[in-house]
Amino acid sequence: MFKPHVTVACVVQAENHFLIVEETIHGNPRWNQPAGHLEADETVIQAAARELWEEAGIHAQPQSLLRIHQWMAPDKTPFIRFLFAIELPKRLTVIPQDDDIDRCLWLEADEILNSHLLRSPLVAESILCYQQGVRYPLDVLNAFQWPLPL
Repeated sequence: MFKPHVTVACVVQAENHFLIVEETIHGNPRWNQPAGHLEADETVIQAAARELWEEAGIHAQPQSLLRIHQWMAPDKTPFIRFLFAIELPKRLTVIPQDDDIDRCLWLEADEILNSHLLRSPLVAESILCYQQGVRYPLDVLNAFQWPLPL
């Protein structure tokens, strides 16, 4: 049976800058959006908010869905990635709560799109999706009978 990893990511924009988290992978710095795996006890929207808090120390809720990507990583790991948008009125001070995150950066789109530090091509693709301006309401991700009744 095919069982892809289900992940979430947030494109966070404020003052024409995008939030990037930097982590060290195999001794090298790598950039990503605040992102991570869906946990068993949460919806994808809850997972996105949790990952944003863990990786950047920001309490915010996704405002819209940008895209759902089905992606195969170079190591052949399959992913389904839910990409959300969050627009903030100003850049906030960011303090990672997750020890795996080295620092957070507010960068302009071109800095991200032209970087050789991206964790995966989905990082640049996420910025491009945001720039296209297509947004889907969060209710397209309705959590049916969630959580299960006791």
